[in-house]
Amino acid sequence: MARVMGVNHATSGAAVWFAATAALPSFGTDVYPLSPAGVLSGAVVCAGAALLPDADHHSGTIAHSVPIVGKVVARSIEDASGGHRHGFHTILAGAIVTLLAVLVGRFTVPIPELGLVPIGPAIATIGLICFAVKARELVRSWAGAWAIGVLAAVAVVVFAPDNPTWFPIAVGLGFLTHIAGDLLTVEGVPSPTWPVQITPPKLWARTPVLRSVWKRNGYIAVPVLGHAGSWRETLFGAFLGLYCVYAVVIVVARAAHVSLVALG
Repeated sequence: MARVMGVNHATSGAAVWFAATAALPSFGTDVYPLSPAGVLSGAVVCAGAALLPDADHHSGTIAHSVPIVGKVVARSIEDASGGHRHGFHTILAGAIVTLLAVLVGRFTVPIPELGLVPIGPAIATIGLICFAVKARELVRSWAGAWAIGVLAAVAVVVFAPDNPTWFPIAVGLGFLTHIAGDLLTVEGVPSPTWPVQITPPKLWARTPVLRSVWKRNGYIAVPVLGHAGSWRETLFGAFLGLYCVYAVVIVVARAAHVSLVALG
């Protein structure tokens, strides 16, 4: 079940990035200029960031990313946040992670002939893309996943937009996409008011349907996907996967068209 959820979280993160860059023309032109390579790298960063909330799970993808260390970090986050799907699955956690991504995105190093190199995003990209690649089972070993992460970091250094805001946007979108995905399951997520958990009135808690949306423990859910790992969630993930394939084809086709026009 954890594997299925990890795959779908990564896929949904990439899908949301593609949808955002397609739905907001200014995001890809004037305000946040993104080359096709920038769109693709941003999608993978967003996919990796969509796995971050499950860093509070000792059996999640991130927990197995580095022998011993991964589980220690995951266990520490799990204990500090109150357990899986608690404090680290909240809007507050998303805001904190996005703020950290802003700081990371501003970490640059001047290198002769290259100018300001985004070292911060490059280092963070190694981990995020490693998680995304392993969650999608594109490689068998973690060593291979980390190697791809390093190559992706090089691509970020070369192709990343000059505007540093693309990185925290990708991380924030990915993190919140994960929470939105869990919201669609029966288990739900903590309310937006966390750490204050407001429980429903007794009448609400006894009413069918309503009690599934606002739970006795204060969690909220829109359980259209059923339980985590259900066939509905798997089907939804497959649909998002097809959308991502379509988006990649479109981005690559546009890049090829631009190249041909430039040559002609």
